[in-house]
Amino acid sequence: MNLVVNGDAETGPGGTDAPVTAVTGWRVAQGAPALVAYTFGGGYPGTGDPGPDRRGSRFFSGGNSPRTALVQDIALPASGATGHAAIDAGRVRYAVEAWLGGYATQEDGARLSVEFRDGKGTPVALSVLGPVTSGERGGRTGLVKRAAGALVPPGARTARLLLVLTRTGGGTSNDGYADGISLTLTGGSK
Repeated sequence: MNLVVNGDAETGPGGTDAPVTAVTGWRVAQGAPALVAYTFGGGYPGTGDPGPDRRGSRFFSGGNSPRTALVQDIALPASGATGHAAIDAGRVRYAVEAWLGGYATQEDGARLSVEFRDGKGTPVALSVLGPVTSGERGGRTGLVKRAAGALVPPGARTARLLLVLTRTGGGTSNDGYADGISLTLTGGSK
């Protein structure tokens, strides 16, 4: 089960390149994100551009800010096959994935990190995905899948997701894009 709320930009205001002040499930820590429809046009990724096979109707964009950052804090399950006891015994793995991209040959990009924290909020592990360069996209507008995974560190009780969309060139649009963000846990034997 995906633990991320609204990792696909489908919920809440949006649909155009106009910045929004709030994003369902996320805290806007910096900048002004936009939740752009794949049918919007104007050079943004469309339904025929590289991206998730099972994409919804929208994706995250950096809006018009040089740097846009969204944060989501996730409480890890307290019980069950992926609960605290299983985590502390080293029996829980995580998988984080996201589709990250940008516009044509520009180097605007998106980076997603997941930081596991203990009960006191101290970071105990970090995974970072992206950014995806223009070269990795073949100079095309679109999104590329990135994924990572490992054991959830013993003592971890929360996961903090940080999505950073960065404009590196000129212009007013921050063409860092993201979609299909997920964090899943699986339990098993040591």
